[in-house]
Amino acid sequence: MPLWLSESDVRAVLTPSDLIPAMESALAALSAGRVHQPLRTAFELRDRCFFAVMPAYDRDHAILGAKLVTVIPENATRGIPTHLAAISLFDPDTGELTAIVDGRYITEQRTAAASAVSVRHLARRDTPVLAILGSGVQARSHLEALPLVRRFAEIRAWSPAAERLREFVESAPVTVHAARTAEEAVRGADVVVLATSSVNPAIADAWVGDGAHVVSIGACRPSQREIDPALVARSLLVVDSREAAFRESGDVVQAIVEGRFGEDHVYAELGEIVNGKSGRSGEQEVTVFKSLGLAIEDLVAAHLAWQRAREAGRGLMVSL
Repeated sequence: MPLWLSESDVRAVLTPSDLIPAMESALAALSAGRVHQPLRTAFELRDRCFFAVMPAYDRDHAILGAKLVTVIPENATRGIPTHLAAISLFDPDTGELTAIVDGRYITEQRTAAASAVSVRHLARRDTPVLAILGSGVQARSHLEALPLVRRFAEIRAWSPAAERLREFVESAPVTVHAARTAEEAVRGADVVVLATSSVNPAIADAWVGDGAHVVSIGACRPSQREIDPALVARSLLVVDSREAAFRESGDVVQAIVEGRFGEDHVYAELGEIVNGKSGRSGEQEVTVFKSLGLAIEDLVAAHLAWQRAREAGRGLMVSL
């Protein structure tokens, strides 16, 4: 019988500090060719609303499964999470269903953990200022994860939703300064996180100083953009998956169509850098990590939660 893990079960057994090394390992395995991961299947339900299927298989670690995910932006006005998901795990030998894991919290935390891996490998060692554009779930998870890999003396945040920004700043476990504009937040920042739902560039090239590291986690459809294309062209561009970036990322796809750069402008997958490929070439180079989110990240996190839940006696065995 499969083990059913609710969000509270997952929260009880997984922490951001657990997920950073787990995501580092997952990204490395993917880039080394040890993971079979077809490009996700996604279709639009209506404007900006999507349903997607994300399967993957890691033979070495006996991890097989898929995430089913919905993205419904208007849920924010209903008091419901905009991203909802369920992750199914299977026994690769027998094909039996072993677990059904709530994927909302995993999506939130594995995204921030992958971003932390990028900061660890691509940001300068000295990064006193962190800027976060956004005030929602991903802003909160990144605020929790990134200080685990770098020490920040100042953290700034900006959001177009003034009330949500106020709540984010007031509820933050550390001191966060609310910026009046996105530009004010970004100028002079050493690490910049784009955690907005914008489908048009939320950051301008002129705002980003030499040596900064930019993490972009939104705009995951070819029709969407989150970054000023001049900044993408100027940067050392690293992605989580080349295949996904060339098919799903408007920040990459549209720039190539416009002739701003070719496919070779994507310097590396993050997993390649984890596996030993050199990262930034100097202190003044701007680096960008374009994160689209990978099935193997979800499955590795869910598999870890399943293992720990069994050890802790959490979850509910169900008969289907």
